[in-house]
Amino acid sequence: MCIGIPLQVRTVEPGHALCVGRGGPRRVGTALVGEVAVGDWLLVFLDQAQQRIDEQRAAEIEATLALLEAAQTDAPIDLPVGFELPSQTTRAQWLEMGIGCDAETSASSPHVTLSGDRR
Repeated sequence: MCIGIPLQVRTVEPGHALCVGRGGPRRVGTALVGEVAVGDWLLVFLDQAQQRIDEQRAAEIEATLALLEAAQTDAPIDLPVGFELPSQTTRAQWLEMGIGCDAETSASSPHVTLSGDRR
C-alpha cells in the first residue's frame, strides 16, 4: 500500500519540484500534474506528484497521518482533527446521531455496539 504525503513546492525545475513537508525536502516528479508554482500543494506518492491539493486538504491529510503515527507508537493523541474520534463519543452522542447502542454502554465503558453489529 502506498500513502500520499502532502508536500509544498519551494522551487520549480523542468519536470520536477523541490518540495518540503513530512520527512524533509524532496525532489518530486511533476509530469502527472503539469506545471506547478512555488507555494502549490501536491499529494505525493513515491516521489511522484499525483494530485494538486489545497492548503486545507493538505492539513487534513497531515493530521490524519499524525493520528496514524501516534496510534502506532502509543503516543498521546492531542491533535486538531475536524471530526469526533469514535473512542471519545459518549452514549448520548451516539443516540443523538441515531445510532443504537448496546444497553451496557456507559460513560465508563467506551465500547459501543452499533445497531446490527453483534460481534
